Amino acid sequence: MDIDFVITWVDMNDPKWQDSFAKSSGKIDNTKNEVSVARFRDYGFLKYWFRGVEKFAPWVRKIHFVTCGQQPEWMNVSHPKLQLVSHEDYMPKQFLPCFNSNVIEAYMHRITDLTEHFVYFNDDFFITNHITPGRFFTGNLPNDIAAFRMNFGFSLWNKCLRNNIRIINKRFNKKEVMERDHGKWFTEAYGKRARLTRLLKSYNKFVTLRTPHNAQPYTKTTFEEVWDYAGKELTEMSHHQFRSPKDYTLELFKTWQICRGNFAPYNTYNNTKMFPLVFKSAKAIKAVREQSYLLVCLNDSEYIMNFEKTMQGLQAAFESILPEKSSFES
Repeated sequence: MDIDFVITWVDMNDPKWQDSFAKSSGKIDNTKNEVSVARFRDYGFLKYWFRGVEKFAPWVRKIHFVTCGQQPEWMNVSHPKLQLVSHEDYMPKQFLPCFNSNVIEAYMHRITDLTEHFVYFNDDFFITNHITPGRFFTGNLPNDIAAFRMNFGFSLWNKCLRNNIRIINKRFNKKEVMERDHGKWFTEAYGKRARLTRLLKSYNKFVTLRTPHNAQPYTKTTFEEVWDYAGKELTEMSHHQFRSPKDYTLELFKTWQICRGNFAPYNTYNNTKMFPLVFKSAKAIKAVREQSYLLVCLNDSEYIMNFEKTMQGLQAAFESILPEKSSFES
């Protein structure tokens, strides 16, 4: 089975991007448009993402590198496994330029030559140990965890997750889904992560599902089904140049996939870890260096103490496990 990777990236130091951003927003202002420096800045680790793919996941068919038309100076753009994808290549022109990842991601299934089975990465998700296709797919089914989580937060992110669930509850009957796929929802593989699911078993509505922040497997068919059902809502969202509390997120597609039964139960927490660098920079550096997980997310924040020291520590950790240039570097 062919599997592609999709990764999104932006270079906020690019003068053209800065000019486009300034014309659209005026400035980076987290209170105004949910945009912070941490959301866009690049600390030079992208090459380790490609090194990790080449060393630990050489089986990938193709990498679709999605930007607003940018490319790193060091990138070997003629690599046979690399396809440079600009937003204008797959997104409707009337919604560009776009600085809203929720919109950029919702159209991914339209990328030319994308395989039916693909894995989506943000540029802070890294492969740090040998990984097989079986980590992402079992047979033709994406691996995922069907487990509920609490969502009483007032952040923009939590509001968007609740928007997702409203669509899910309009389309799916929870009782029918759980009766049909009982073994997938109540497997022992989830361990303590399934406690809330068992507690809410008799509740007649879906609530927000757990959303491990890391590389996520999808099928293009899932995206097509969601667009067929909720195209009006997703098109309205597409007018949002920046994140909005009225947005829907990729978790809509992930949850749809689960409710359709189009997944294999898998506790992704077993070999995947997100490290908020503002709190756990030392643990993140240790995990990369010791290759403690197959996949790690290095979640940036504008409030990181000793930012330069943290970045130097992470670079040294990556160099210790991925010292050789990949063929994706010119």
